Amino acid sequence: MPASPKPAGAGLAAALARSRMLNPLAWFDTSAQIEVRRFAGPASFVEQLATPLRVAHVTDIHVGRITPMKIQRAAVDLVNAERPDLVCITGDFVCHSQAFLDQLEELIRRYEAPVMAVLGDHDHWSGGPEVRRALRRAGAEVLDNVHTTISLRGQALQVVGLDDAYTGNADVERATRGLRHDLPTLGLSHIAEEADHLWTAGVQLVLSGHTHAGQVTLARLNELALGRLIGHKYVHGLYGSRVDVRPRGAVYVGAGIGAAVIPLRVGERARREVTIFELGAAPGSFEEHHVDQPALPGRPPTEKQRNKRIQQVEAKRERRERKAARARPRSDDDDR
Repeated sequence: MPASPKPAGAGLAAALARSRMLNPLAWFDTSAQIEVRRFAGPASFVEQLATPLRVAHVTDIHVGRITPMKIQRAAVDLVNAERPDLVCITGDFVCHSQAFLDQLEELIRRYEAPVMAVLGDHDHWSGGPEVRRALRRAGAEVLDNVHTTISLRGQALQVVGLDDAYTGNADVERATRGLRHDLPTLGLSHIAEEADHLWTAGVQLVLSGHTHAGQVTLARLNELALGRLIGHKYVHGLYGSRVDVRPRGAVYVGAGIGAAVIPLRVGERARREVTIFELGAAPGSFEEHHVDQPALPGRPPTEKQRNKRIQQVEAKRERRERKAARARPRSDDDDR
């Protein structure tokens, strides 16, 4: 007898069952499984670098109660095992408070290569100045709308760092002012959509985060939720082009290590991730995780949304200050 036709939706149902998504315990991923994904840099870097430079990209570590420290340490150890020349971390170092800044410092100190970083929205919500100080105490260089040139293996690499665009702190004009166009240039931005502006300024490759890859990538649900509903052009992976001449460029959106609410990660593309870029290697010269992807349609935030986010940061800052004031011991002078 011929096989009965499968009902509509049977394919998705089977995929969900295979993923164990219907098992409540599968929603809470506390394993230390971390994917290492590898890519070459832009084609223009081949001529600009005599020897390839290895850059490790980590993002959205969210040090706090949601993500166990064993996972955080495993990510650092995995990066160190790759022996990178530079480690770039693109924001969201904390979750919702400053309670775990000591643990954050511990992690940053574990890296054996120089660390460059930019802040994300959770860092500003929790206290941008405090997070910056913790990172700098641990030895990281925090780039707040500036660019710098670092020497790696005797070669110059220009790095542009944007402060967080989600909370209204990014300033591309300030960050790229005086940028040299004869050097290979790497951009760091928590929000990937800022790459559109950085490419125009001559930044060939941008590393970013924020989306956690959607954390559920079965049946492209991440692109539906983050792309069509929220309006992100770049959800996870490599977008743009590494071979076109300026002002085009590429952006990579990392899946991240931690989570801010629940550690739900379902689907291969949603797994915790460390990304290794071989700058100076030609695209396609070795097996990469995937090819460059076209952008989604996207939808920029409205002025009302942008203002609301800025107000949220200020409101959280004021609450922290009131809480700190209440916690201070009273003195005799307070009663006069």
